[in-house]
Amino acid sequence: MSKKSKKIKNPNTYTGMELTGFLIGLAGQNIIYNIIGTGLTFYLKNVIFIPAMATGVIFAIARVWDAINDPMMGTLVDKTHTKWGKCKPFLLFVPAIIMIVTILTFVNGQYSESLPGWQKALIIGWAGFSYILWGMSYTVGDIPLWGVTSLMTEDQNDRAKALSLARIVASAGFIGMLITFVAPSVKNFFLEKNYDDATSLQYGYIVTAVVLTVFASLLFQVSGLSVKERVKATTKETHTMKENFQMMWRCRPFRQLLISGILRSPIQLLSLIAIELITYYYFNNQDIPSQLAGENGVNVPMILKIVILAIGVFGGMMIGMAFTPGLARKVEKKKLYNFYSIIGAIPFALVFVLYMASGGDLFPMPIAIVLGIVFFFASWAQGGLNVMQSIMIADCVDYEEYNNGIRPDGVFFSGQSFITKLSAGIATLISSAVYAIVGFSGDNIKVMNEALSAGTSTFSVYNDGKYAMAMFLLVSIPPAIGMVLSAVPTWKYALTDKEHTEMLDALNERRAEIEE
Repeated sequence: MSKKSKKIKNPNTYTGMELTGFLIGLAGQNIIYNIIGTGLTFYLKNVIFIPAMATGVIFAIARVWDAINDPMMGTLVDKTHTKWGKCKPFLLFVPAIIMIVTILTFVNGQYSESLPGWQKALIIGWAGFSYILWGMSYTVGDIPLWGVTSLMTEDQNDRAKALSLARIVASAGFIGMLITFVAPSVKNFFLEKNYDDATSLQYGYIVTAVVLTVFASLLFQVSGLSVKERVKATTKETHTMKENFQMMWRCRPFRQLLISGILRSPIQLLSLIAIELITYYYFNNQDIPSQLAGENGVNVPMILKIVILAIGVFGGMMIGMAFTPGLARKVEKKKLYNFYSIIGAIPFALVFVLYMASGGDLFPMPIAIVLGIVFFFASWAQGGLNVMQSIMIADCVDYEEYNNGIRPDGVFFSGQSFITKLSAGIATLISSAVYAIVGFSGDNIKVMNEALSAGTSTFSVYNDGKYAMAMFLLVSIPPAIGMVLSAVPTWKYALTDKEHTEMLDALNERRAEIEE
């Protein structure tokens, strides 16, 4: 057997320990992402009462900066050459920085229209500054963490496996969403110390954020200690940031994925609002553990409903991510990507149809089961698209190396980071605009929280049900529209599976010749 054929048959790939360490770190990183992506959004709007539109503008400005910051970071990664490689050095030193900045985003005052103008500006200003600082810090860890997946193995099946497992493990980041469930229970400790309800809830969030962030950062650190870069580029040529921008746009398949991901931004509304919807609609923003315990014993019907919805929202996503790599080996990647986009729009749209058809009453068990099924298929499509996007971006890295002799792992995966954060920003802006229209903002939320806490009203009918209707609208119609639009740029995707396999085989031959 020739050395070349042996090289292709036995590609240089990761060990089980390396993959496990990478996945542990990824889980920690995604817990941090959800602490901010779900917990901080809820905290700013519903706990310290910053107006909805101000929150939306903060996230929008941060995303504009990310348009510049992410490719800058990608350029820095690709220019890094150390004995460890180009991604591992960042994974060794960044987790501690992200931990500190994440905690600081929760350290703020309570907003009120009765405050002096300078104090209101200070609260909003710190919220904006700390969030932008967090986004920059997170990018420094996010791009190398995903970029290293294309450097851990030369085998495209092993890479698809790693990316699929990465997307599944990333779902463990939902632990970060628990901040909205745990904090109201921690609030009780401060109520016993004679703090008022609003201050007690704020302190509950801060304490919970600190504990979860420290735990997640320790997990994140494992990735830097575990991963090993095994793929060596056929050239060490690098480019300036301007040239990298041009490269990202010039690479047609990558450009198509980038535009598709931006158009699909409203899909993030499901992740952004799901916990908020459950917390308010089913629990009236109260202490969830005590609500599930019930006054007359365990509230079995409510527990079943929450389990059904959790399986729908999170289970569907995880199963979709688990099955997608296998499907991608049997079905053309372009066809599978577009199938998820178009078919996935249907269950998203059905969520609001079900809400309206039920007259806004989704509490009966049969309706809750149907809602869980609809969420299951919607989140399946979302999870499948997440995996396909990562796999296809990794293919684009091979495409660029084959055609132009440079392997832009950092730059191209900065595009994925940019899509994720821009999507969250657009989703937040959409939700903020809708919330502002129905009055779910600022002091109105404080008044409502006090009414719910006192038991004088329930969220599902509060303000004639407008707040509840706004939430169900947001997790349904905008995502459905975004899903359909995302298939437009990739309908004639520029890189077929056959072309990619031929390119990858040629690249492996080049590497074997260089080593020989």
